[in-house]
Amino acid sequence: MFVRRFPRPSHLALALALAATGGMVIAQADAPDQPMTAADGSGSFEVSGVQVDVTGKTADAARYAGWKIAQRKGWAMLSQRLGGGGGTLSDATLDSMVSGIVIEDEQIGPNRYVARLGVLFSRARAGGLLGVGGQALRSPPMLVVPLQWSGGTGQVFERKTDWQEAWGRFRTGNSAVDYVRPAGTGPDAMLLNVGQVGRPGRGWWRTILDQYGASDILVPVVRLYRQWPGGPVVGVFEARHGPDNHLIAKFSLRVGSGDGLDALLDAGVKRIDEAYQSALQSGMLQTDSSLAYVPPPVAPVVIEDLPDDEATLPGTTGPTPTGEARSTVSIQFDTPGAGAVSATEAAMRTIPGVRSALTSSLALGGVSVMRVGYDGDPAGLHAALESRGWQVQGTGTTLRIRRGGQPSQGGTPAPTPADNATG
Repeated sequence: MFVRRFPRPSHLALALALAATGGMVIAQADAPDQPMTAADGSGSFEVSGVQVDVTGKTADAARYAGWKIAQRKGWAMLSQRLGGGGGTLSDATLDSMVSGIVIEDEQIGPNRYVARLGVLFSRARAGGLLGVGGQALRSPPMLVVPLQWSGGTGQVFERKTDWQEAWGRFRTGNSAVDYVRPAGTGPDAMLLNVGQVGRPGRGWWRTILDQYGASDILVPVVRLYRQWPGGPVVGVFEARHGPDNHLIAKFSLRVGSGDGLDALLDAGVKRIDEAYQSALQSGMLQTDSSLAYVPPPVAPVVIEDLPDDEATLPGTTGPTPTGEARSTVSIQFDTPGAGAVSATEAAMRTIPGVRSALTSSLALGGVSVMRVGYDGDPAGLHAALESRGWQVQGTGTTLRIRRGGQPSQGGTPAPTPADNATG
């Protein structure tokens, strides 16, 4: 679609009109001789082709009045389309629901405004009033991989293409297909390329779909043929689906010169979207079950419930299978050398009821700490150690042991009298 541009009012007048509309987004071209390019409004209902012809005291007043009339007409058209009866709403309510005005064509005079406009309504607000917020048929998330062939070279996201930009401009608010459109930055060029489009292997496709949060793949293809530089351009469009590249629709469009390439691609995107929606309604656009996530096999885990009287936390006491108390005791012992550590641990393991003996804090030449697991009361371990010749100090779960006759840490043994000493 070609859009003819006409002189526009000053930027100040546009700013005043924008403020008067409550900050709505106005989509229009940057230069009078360029086709209109609007940002994507995928979360909005779109009504296009609204004709207005109004007069006003000034050009800005006429233009502002035209936008107001376009909002009212657009709401009536949207309401009839969605089965709402075409009722009317106040301008304040419409201002809160309109998310943008798309200028398709306009002519501005000193006190007259003639235009063909498009109106974008917020899906959340308008859908709530019309009762269709969550009732519309929507497909599962579909990853869009736009493939362009030009001059015998195929490109997806290896570099920015006109076909990718056309899909970025397309507003999907009125489509029943839930498109997932990559931005073409970061890892997109590596994951989604011409080679990947031709790979039917499900394993890698499942990994890619998991990265983008999609359930299936759509591959819209365009092949561009130029008659001569700047001359007519022919586009052969194909709507393909799935890793096996099932062909859903194919058609050709032609434009008279290279300046109309964007309009040609926009028309192609719209036709392909219609083909995908028709396939969805007829049941052809079904998700490939082989692309579903397959969790790795996991061995079954048996989880048993323990009675409250058998639950024991680490480091606390509790009953053993035989009914005895289970204890964890910290024992301090002298370690003049490495041999003392292993000898003391071995001596602990020989005591009946000791399940484990492991040095948790080592201090060679000083006092180390051993953690002992004992099936019984700590007092029983205290008595067992004394019966084996240990000197035991302390009570409860903290004990200090020494061998019988061993001096305390830091003490000095009494001097032995010489054989020739006198009384």
